[in-house]
Amino acid sequence: MALPLSELPAEAIREVRSRKGLAFLLFLGVSSLVLAAGFLWPYKYASEVVIFVDDSNIIRPLMEGRAVTTGISDRASAAAELLGTRDVLTGVARDTSIFGEEAATLSEDRLEGRIAMLRSNMSIRTRQDNYFSIGFSSQSQIKAFKIAQRLGQAFIEENSDRRRQESRSAYNFIDKQVKSYERQIGEVETRLQRFLSDNVDGTEEEANSRMARLRGEQELAELELEELQSRQGSLQEQLNNIQPTLQGQGEDAYQQRILAMEERLDSLRLQYHDSYPDITILKEQLAELRRQRDKAQQGGVQPENRTGETISNPVYQDVRSQLVSTRTDIQTIETRIRSLGRLMTEQERRMQRIQANKAEYSELTRDMAVNKEIYNDLLKRREKARVSMHLDIEGQGLNYQINETAQYPRAPSGPKFEMFALSGLLLGIVAPFGAAIGWAQVDPRVRCREQIEEELDMLVLEQIPAVRTPYEKRRDRRTTSTLLVLAFIAAASYIGIAVARYLGVI
Repeated sequence: MALPLSELPAEAIREVRSRKGLAFLLFLGVSSLVLAAGFLWPYKYASEVVIFVDDSNIIRPLMEGRAVTTGISDRASAAAELLGTRDVLTGVARDTSIFGEEAATLSEDRLEGRIAMLRSNMSIRTRQDNYFSIGFSSQSQIKAFKIAQRLGQAFIEENSDRRRQESRSAYNFIDKQVKSYERQIGEVETRLQRFLSDNVDGTEEEANSRMARLRGEQELAELELEELQSRQGSLQEQLNNIQPTLQGQGEDAYQQRILAMEERLDSLRLQYHDSYPDITILKEQLAELRRQRDKAQQGGVQPENRTGETISNPVYQDVRSQLVSTRTDIQTIETRIRSLGRLMTEQERRMQRIQANKAEYSELTRDMAVNKEIYNDLLKRREKARVSMHLDIEGQGLNYQINETAQYPRAPSGPKFEMFALSGLLLGIVAPFGAAIGWAQVDPRVRCREQIEEELDMLVLEQIPAVRTPYEKRRDRRTTSTLLVLAFIAAASYIGIAVARYLGVI
């Protein structure tokens, strides 16, 4: 039958009083076990290093756009990843200042076990915006302190080495690319130079300009040829209308030549202006003949008149000489036109060669332009990488600093011995009553009238109290006194042992 809750305290006290010895043994056993657990509990001491991320020094705004500073987005995870690497932990595990001289000669199995121990006891957590901590916990205070301090130093050293290596690798890569493009540009320049040496036809613009000039000269020569041919026809017609010889009729020879020239001049004026060269020459010849005639008349020399004598017509000879000169000029112009035609044919073949080489020349110049553009961009990037590398070497840019060094742990982390001692005393006192309550709940016997009334729905008229004899009362008092003394001694011993442990005596 279940005991009513209102009766549980009274029944628990009655059960403890009826079983004083068992309650005392339970108190002694529980408190001793908790105190022993306090002695045997593996207390761990924790020490940590606080790292400050300095990413806002004066170098950053000064070098903005000219150098790239190394950055880390998630500092805590990056630190955990870095410190969790085997190389870093191997260096810590073999540190003789922490683990003694034997650390330098560790076997592979012991080294693996120590690395696993370091990983399991290491902790990294963020604190504020630019702060995070690297901690280590160990049962040894001195090891917790030294390992935490060593981990902080290892992180800063490894991070600095990695940033320097990253910057140097970036610079070496870009420098290698720059040299590669230098070789490519040199090869393209050599090919372009060889192409220009092998193809001396010039550019398309030059060829078009020369072709236009030759075509213009040919057109002018053809126009001049037409003029000369027209002049030839005119001279030939004049020559056909002039007698080769003159028959003397008693007139003065000078006068005949003047008349012939005037006749020819009148004929030319019908076709040309007075500025025409032949007209100008005839005017000069007429003026000269008149001067010679006047001079002969003034000197008293009379030209001989020979009737019936045949003489050469000077006009005919003059026109004939002009016709021969004109024919010579025509042949010269025709030779010039043929030469211009030959040059134009050669120029057309040159244009064809230029068109055939135009694609190759465009490809060479395009490759040269693209390679030079990339090369100039790589030159700028190489200089930025050089400055970035020097920044990382000199510790500028993103920099990690130890804001708070590891402190020697004075007290263990987690539950302390005082908590075990106090908990043991309290649990020892509470344990008998807890056991009594539990026993009262599972005991099938009837302990009070309320059980019968509630379970059987029967009215209990009277309850007979328990009666003890005087002997039983005396025996109970002696037992109680003895247990109280033993309890006092046990409590005093318990407190004494706890105080001695707290003070470090034991």
